[in-house]
Formats: sequence, C-alpha cells, structure tokens
Amino acid sequence: MVLKEDFYYPPADSGRMLHIWLPDDYETSGASYPVMYFFDGHNLYDDRDATFGKSWGFVPYLRGWDRDLIMIGMECSHEGNARLFEYMPYQRETGFFSEAPCLGDATFRWILEEIKPWADKRFRTLPDRAHTGIGGSSMGGLMALYGGSHYNASFSRAACVSPSIPFCLPSVLKDLDQAEILPDSRFFLSFGSREAGGASDPEREDKRTYTYRCVRAAENRLKKKGASAWLYCQEGGGHCEADWEKQIPLFMPWLWQD
Repeated sequence: MVLKEDFYYPPADSGRMLHIWLPDDYETSGASYPVMYFFDGHNLYDDRDATFGKSWGFVPYLRGWDRDLIMIGMECSHEGNARLFEYMPYQRETGFFSEAPCLGDATFRWILEEIKPWADKRFRTLPDRAHTGIGGSSMGGLMALYGGSHYNASFSRAACVSPSIPFCLPSVLKDLDQAEILPDSRFFLSFGSREAGGASDPEREDKRTYTYRCVRAAENRLKKKGASAWLYCQEGGGHCEADWEKQIPLFMPWLWQD
C-alpha cells in the first residue's frame, strides 16, 4: 500500500510530499523492514502522480518480489528549475548551477536529520546502515551516488540510475577520492545508450561517449575504495521512467542481496 505524508522541507521553507510504500501485510506481519529512500517520489508508484504521466511502476514489482521493504519516495519542487538546485550537491562557481544556492547537501541533512528519525519512529524499520539504501534517477541518481559515498555511514546501498555526473564530473571524482566507503557498500550505476550523446549507434553501448566515460570513472573510483559497483548500459534505453522501470528487476535484487 502507498501512503502520502506532507513533510516540511527547511531549505526552501515549504512542504514536500512523501510517497511511502509499505508491504501489503504490514499491519498484520509484525515484522521490521529495510528502508530505501528514493528521490522524485511522485514518479515511483502511480502514473497519475508522475510528472510526465508515466511512473516507474514499482508497485507490481514490489508486490511480486520475494523480499519486503519500505520505500520512502521524497517529492521534489515543481517550481521552475528548483528541483535541479535541490538535487545538486556541489556548489558551482560558473554556469547554470551558479545562479542559485545548490541545496543537495542540505537535502541530505533533511533526510538524515528529519525524515529518517521520523520514519524509524513511525514505522517498523530496521534502522541500521546495513538495512538502509538510497536511490534516484537523473539528478536524483547523482544524489544517490553522493549520498551513498559522502554519507556512507548511513547508506550501504545506492541505485544511481542515469546519474547526472557529466554536470559536475570533477567534483564527483574528488568527492569519491576523499570519501570513506566501507567494503560492504553496493552501487548500481547505469545509463541508456540513447542518453549517450555522440554514440555512433544509439541502440548499442558505445564506450567512446562522454556519458560512458563519466559513469565509468565513478565506477572505477568506487571499486578502488573496495566497494561493489555494477555499471550497466541499457541498450536502446533513454532518459525516462518507462526505461528506468526495466532496470528495477536488475538493481533491486542485486543491491539487496545478503
């Protein structure tokens, strides 16, 4: 079942809806569950809530999966370009992201200092790091990579789907070099061949593209830290929920394997 809770977001002095998946037998099971926090929560479950009319379709997958967890999707701002700044963890000195404060790190402090304590009190969660994951796509994928590495003491698993690394590759690599990442950490990184500008054949993986080089560089840094990292190219995949949905059966069992 999906619950909706309005939650105050201090960085913008406004509310952000939480879209919360609970296993269907939550009320009767008495069990405690792992938790995965996910960006762009309105796009996860219901096409009627999704920005472009197509959700990830997580509900049928979670109902049919042989593992139960709680998933808390955090809605973003829908005003202009505010989402981009909410989900950018690195302050930029030039270019588009220099036009306003980048609130990505403040967004993570909101998750860790307010949402997570609330969720651990409100629901039957397994609150430890081993049972806590983070996920997102596009700018949310960048945030998942940032959170899984920069806040690795809190998140052991990260789904970084089509992460917007090209916007800030030097900052990402510097952050990964400096991060303290435990060897039990798992990172799924992906991109679609149709996202990779300059590909000679958009239906096939092309390792000469800048998109590929950016995501590969992040994967290499993570592996140097001893983490498990899986770089996946979705051949023919684009930058949209309909294609990201196809990756769910790949990254969910891989991230949450014991």
